Amino acid sequence: MRIGDLSARTGASTRALRYYEDQGLLTSTRSAGGHRRYTEADVDRVRYLQRLYLAGLSSQTIRTLLPWCLSAPTPDNTDAAFARMSEEREKLDAHIAELSRTRDSLDELIAGNRAFRESHIW
Repeated sequence: MRIGDLSARTGASTRALRYYEDQGLLTSTRSAGGHRRYTEADVDRVRYLQRLYLAGLSSQTIRTLLPWCLSAPTPDNTDAAFARMSEEREKLDAHIAELSRTRDSLDELIAGNRAFRESHIW
């Protein structure tokens, strides 16, 4: 199937599909006319990539996980994938905590500003 067909089947833009290829996450063959050609299996692969991106994983992390999850899903590989995804979850938790602290700080500034405005007659 051509890139437009893959895009229609997965909801991924053609730009995203080209990006996946540039990142080494998706491969295609070329027709005699130079058009990208994909297989039926690529539909599932793109959907899987979309789920990984939706989970906030970077291309580099996804590139690490793909062999473990898709190419050779052995018990050891799935354990390694689990560990890597858990690391990403811990990073996300830390980032959320930092964002919460930042929001709390901003809330204090807003409250101080509000109190100042209410205590002054302009």
